[in-house]
Amino acid sequence: MSKIIGEAIPNIPWQERPAGCKDIVWRYDENPIIKRDALPDSNSIFNSAVVTFKDGFAGVFRVDDTTRRQTLHRGFSRDGINWDIDEKCIEFVCDDPEISNFIYGYDPRVCFIEDRYYVTWCNCYHGPTIGIAYTFDFETFYQLENAFLPFNRNGVMFPKKIGGNYLMLSRPSDRSHTPFGDIFLSQSPDLCYWGKHRHVMEPKQSWEKTKIGAGPIPIELDEGWLMIYHGVLTSCNGFVYSMGAAILDKDEPWKVKYRAKPYILNPRTDYECVGDVPNVAFPCAALADAETGRIAIYYGCADTTVGLAFTQVDELVDFIKRNNG
Repeated sequence: MSKIIGEAIPNIPWQERPAGCKDIVWRYDENPIIKRDALPDSNSIFNSAVVTFKDGFAGVFRVDDTTRRQTLHRGFSRDGINWDIDEKCIEFVCDDPEISNFIYGYDPRVCFIEDRYYVTWCNCYHGPTIGIAYTFDFETFYQLENAFLPFNRNGVMFPKKIGGNYLMLSRPSDRSHTPFGDIFLSQSPDLCYWGKHRHVMEPKQSWEKTKIGAGPIPIELDEGWLMIYHGVLTSCNGFVYSMGAAILDKDEPWKVKYRAKPYILNPRTDYECVGDVPNVAFPCAALADAETGRIAIYYGCADTTVGLAFTQVDELVDFIKRNNG
């Protein structure tokens, strides 16, 4: 049996698999949990990050307002389903005006390491790159140097240092809506200088043939790192974003041990297929309960709303291994 290395989350949001459902990942039956108009001036809320915080949950949310400016907002929840999202966007504390000039920010991830929460997001510095900040309390956010040169997206940190270094997954890209992309891993001793860049994996199957990118913070298992990621197919009607899963090596996580050939969830419901960008299921966060093996996945739906889905670690790991390729 696979074991999650981490905290117990007794109040993890959860819903049992529906009767007759054979899917490895199943949807919450009251999706989407965050509607596009949850704030007075929001056009859409999607591709957002959630973590445990105190006796509940906190998150950093992508909000596109009705001018279509892309901003980041904090939010809090007691149950991980019903959210109170701040109407004001996050204002980062930064003493370097070269870095602190906020133009846009989107697709955040949040990762707890040692004593603080790190936020990474797609930040604008002469094009898309990876912004980094940290907070202790989700009240004050301290912005650090951008991790990489443009162009880059999907910066996802590991929840612990490995070999004394911070690790981050990313997908080098271009200035526009990139029609290519592999996942790479980079290391840093200080969150300022990043190097030791290693290739992790490239698109392989038809459902992900155009590009792939890391999703939630990797989940530590006794046998490696569970990575849920997104893959993109280019259809005759545009991009289709689905979820995939792989297990990375414990000590050298740029090495892939197992990778499922099929997707684990793809756009099928109305709220995933209809919206500002049709046919998108984009995972950005996952809660993993070490006691029960339950995993709750937060994902963006059609670039418009936030959905929630569930799986069991044993079943997902077995699915990855049985379908390895």
